[in-house]
Amino acid sequence: MKRNALLVPAGLLAWAVTALSGLGAATAAPLAASAAVGSTPVEAAAAHLYVAPDGDDAAPGTLDEPLRTVQRGVDLAEPGTTIHLRAGTYAPATNIRLLASGTASEPITLRAHEGERAVIDGENMPHTPAPVDGSIPRAERGAIHLAGDHWRLIDLEIINGPYGVFGVDTSGNVFDGLVTRDNYESGLHLQGASGGNQILNLDSYGNRDPRKNGESADGLAIKEGSGSGNVVRGARLWNNSDDGYDAWEFLSPVLVEDSLAWGNGYNRWNLPDYTGDGNGFKLGGGDEDLPAAHVTRNSMAWDNSVGGFIDNANPGALVAERCTAWDNGGTGFDFADADGTLTANLAVGNGTDASLGSGSSGDGNSWDIGGSWSFASTDPGTITGPRGSDGAIPSSPFLRPANGAEVGARF
Repeated sequence: MKRNALLVPAGLLAWAVTALSGLGAATAAPLAASAAVGSTPVEAAAAHLYVAPDGDDAAPGTLDEPLRTVQRGVDLAEPGTTIHLRAGTYAPATNIRLLASGTASEPITLRAHEGERAVIDGENMPHTPAPVDGSIPRAERGAIHLAGDHWRLIDLEIINGPYGVFGVDTSGNVFDGLVTRDNYESGLHLQGASGGNQILNLDSYGNRDPRKNGESADGLAIKEGSGSGNVVRGARLWNNSDDGYDAWEFLSPVLVEDSLAWGNGYNRWNLPDYTGDGNGFKLGGGDEDLPAAHVTRNSMAWDNSVGGFIDNANPGALVAERCTAWDNGGTGFDFADADGTLTANLAVGNGTDASLGSGSSGDGNSWDIGGSWSFASTDPGTITGPRGSDGAIPSSPFLRPANGAEVGARF
């Protein structure tokens, strides 16, 4: 089995050849040639590392001789490395820390191997759960804790962690096809100086936070920071104790599109003194000094305990286009504080369909058109079922207007 060769500096190679000359030509020449081959840059660092639950951290990390722990693979990775996790469950006693950085042209990739199911289970980590009113040191947040830049996390399932994925001051990352479920805080959480991140085809559900009585665990949170170019596309966020998506005090615009949030804010865990908020998409928050012009397109919120799409006191220039709010306990579109522009949105059967302040305007919304509205389908089964082979949310007639009007979201 060929192992990853080591890079040998030229001076050391010359010294080795000189030292070996005393062994005789027949012995020295093959050894020197072997050292020269090992010095080639191509073999200096492994482009692919493999990890398996039955591997060995003393192994070279090849497909046939994999490493055992995810952290060992992470520690060996360099820009351009792909770390492949073979099928199975990885249950470390401490969180996995991604502290090094790739580059824009050579990101570091951590992914499930070729369609296999790789689960990172944080149940053995500290703070699962933390006590009521307890705190989690920042470095221990997340079954995966990300503080480097230019990572790609692909097709992983992260469960039972003190947060699922927690990223701070981290930019240029791609989170693609992740499942973050049943964590003891938000499923995927970014904060601080974090920009240029892409969150694609995320399924995040069942996350709860006993330490805060349900008040803090969202499916997806991009909070308390700034950074341009963050995009959420194709997310499904459901049955979380607090909100589906929360952008509390994130001061740079975030684009959310083609995403779904439902069933958030209900006490499914019998947590005492329950305080979960229960909104589908919570679009910022703050006061006059903290505006954020978030954009939400072609997205749906239904059956959340409180709101569908809410500004949460964010006075920024919010944009909502072709979104649908149905059967939410509170307000479908609550833009009472925002300087919002709402276009071709559909609100039906909510506690209140729309609450707009004097700064919000728009046209082509169901409340502008008036009349009664019904749907081609109110069965979410297709849209909430298995994703397509490309990871996309399936096409469905769910919540399309029965009259064919070009209002609301389409999947």
